[in-house]
Amino acid sequence: MVKHNEKGPTHRQLGVGEKVRHALTEMLARDELREPLLEKAVISVTEVRMSTDLKLGTAYITVLGQDDVEPFVDALNLNAKFIRGRISPALRAMKYMPEVRFRTDTSFDNFARIDALLRSPAVAKDLEPETDEKDDDHEMDR
Repeated sequence: MVKHNEKGPTHRQLGVGEKVRHALTEMLARDELREPLLEKAVISVTEVRMSTDLKLGTAYITVLGQDDVEPFVDALNLNAKFIRGRISPALRAMKYMPEVRFRTDTSFDNFARIDALLRSPAVAKDLEPETDEKDDDHEMDR
C-alpha cells in the first residue's frame, strides 16, 4: 500500500531537489548543450521537486525575455538523458541518479495575477480606512 505524504515534501526531498537545481544551473551556465534554441537562451531553474523515492525530479524553468517557454521545455526534455549524464558528477553521492523532466514555471504568472487583483479598485476600496461617521456618532452620545 502506498502511503501519501499530505504534509508536503520531506527535508530530504527538499535537500536533494536543491542539489539537483544547483547541478542543472551550473550545467546550463556552462553552455554544454549544443541545441541551437538553447545556446543563446538564459534559462533559470526556479525549483526542482523530487519524487518520494528520489528517482524523478521535475525541474521548473523560466527563460528570461521569452513569453513562450514551451519550445525551450521541449528542447530540454529532448536532451534530458544528456543532461542527466552531465549532472551526474555533481550528484555522485546519491544511490540512484534521478531522471529529470522539465516543466514551465507558472508561479511568476500566478504572482502577477495575485498582485493585479490586490491592486484592483475593488480591493483598494475595501482597504481604505472607514469614514469618521462612527466617531461622530459616539461624540453625540456624550
